[in-house]
Amino acid sequence: MDRIELRGVTATGYHGVFDFERREGQPFVVDLVMHRDFRRAAETDDVEDTAHYGLVAEAVTAVIEGPPVNLIEKLAVLIARAVLAGFDVESVEVTVHKPKAPIEVPFGDVAVVVSRSRADFPGLEGGSA
Repeated sequence: MDRIELRGVTATGYHGVFDFERREGQPFVVDLVMHRDFRRAAETDDVEDTAHYGLVAEAVTAVIEGPPVNLIEKLAVLIARAVLAGFDVESVEVTVHKPKAPIEVPFGDVAVVVSRSRADFPGLEGGSA
């Protein structure tokens, strides 16, 4: 299966289990791998026949900046659902990085990765953009 990789979509969110995380916010960074057959897009050379990654980035940002959740695991699934609902891709792998996580020892990054397909969300409509 062909894929589009979109890396480093960054926005401020108010997610976390601590009050100060929800009050002050922090950056979240998202990487996506979207799977889709791109033969038609290659033939037509038309953005309408692929997943428009500029619009995908905007959708991801909207979820990051949206209502707060406790866990980045949930945030990752919400992003996966939004991408599958809004864009014509078969499956998506979402990595959510929380580089400023409140961890008391030095660390480089913390991230969760989820892989979802349309089958994971029965009744999911969309996928036209």
